[in-house]
Amino acid sequence: MNKKEEISLPTTEERQEESVSCNAKRRQILDGAEAIFLESGYEGASMSQIACRARVSKGTLYNHFENKAALFGAVIEDLSRSKLAPAICQSHLTAITCAEAFAQLAERFISILLQPGPLRLYRIIVSEAPHFPDLADTFWRHGFGRTLSTMTQWIEFWIERGAIRTDDPVFAAEQFMALCQTRLVQRKRFELPIDSSEEQIRFVAGRIGKAFVAIYGTEAEQAAARQA
Repeated sequence: MNKKEEISLPTTEERQEESVSCNAKRRQILDGAEAIFLESGYEGASMSQIACRARVSKGTLYNHFENKAALFGAVIEDLSRSKLAPAICQSHLTAITCAEAFAQLAERFISILLQPGPLRLYRIIVSEAPHFPDLADTFWRHGFGRTLSTMTQWIEFWIERGAIRTDDPVFAAEQFMALCQTRLVQRKRFELPIDSSEEQIRFVAGRIGKAFVAIYGTEAEQAAARQA
């Protein structure tokens, strides 16, 4: 009877190294895909271009993402998670009042929306969504939907602290996001001349913080906002 051969299983350290390598490849692909999508749009981007920019083989690319739509969704989700979530986490660290906290968040959110990448991405969605209906759905779920969920959690945090009153935090989050796109962002998206300096962003954000608290804040928070 032949002696059974022993099967060599990967060690924990080897599995960890493989996971790190896989994550590094995914990061490499996402960075390359973001650059190509922003340069060429969704329709103009090809998986071959993305693989070349990311410096990976097409086989490696398809091992991580089954098609261009899935990759685009991952890029949108990555941008939302990597840019907005840290901004929200930092927005209550130095705030004294609720209005100040929302003003700080508005300032960071506006600054993100005014960056070349998000501006270009918005224009891509608007121009190409009629030809690719799934594109808008992907952006809504992975971009706007994720952002809205994060904003809603932020508002619920202030509800629990007794500073905000609303029975519909999701709608309140949508209103806050809409306020953040007034004055500066919409004009910038259409390439209209507008002062988008840090001072102007801070001024608009301050007005947004006070306006939001005027709608949803408790009497104490509204009084504090008026005195600021």
